[in-house]
Amino acid sequence: QVQLVESGGGLVQAGGSLRLSCSASGTIFSINAMGWYRQAPGKQRELVATITSSGSTNYADSVKGRFTISRDNTKNTVYLQMNSLKPEDTAVYYCNAEGASRMPAWANQFRSWGQGTQVTVSS
Repeated sequence: QVQLVESGGGLVQAGGSLRLSCSASGTIFSINAMGWYRQAPGKQRELVATITSSGSTNYADSVKGRFTISRDNTKNTVYLQMNSLKPEDTAVYYCNAEGASRMPAWANQFRSWGQGTQVTVSS
């Protein structure tokens, strides 16, 4: 069982910044990809950004140039630095991690989600 705990959400004015953190704990052998998704009221959950264990990143077009994802593999933690926030960034942000809980990795894959953290951007 792998648990993800997010922190760092809150209320900020448009143009402001927030930094989200997400730490994974439990039985973990390796974490391949970690990422952030968001869900606004009445909308489907969408990808915000992902990062692999080697540091390769992927961003939604809507956040490119404003958000930066990073991770600390020694702490099983992923971060999302959000700058130049817009009201349309308002959503619940969810952390995601995929990996293996133990060897053999192929037989012990996991995909876990955090409980979500609210980000509200006022205009």
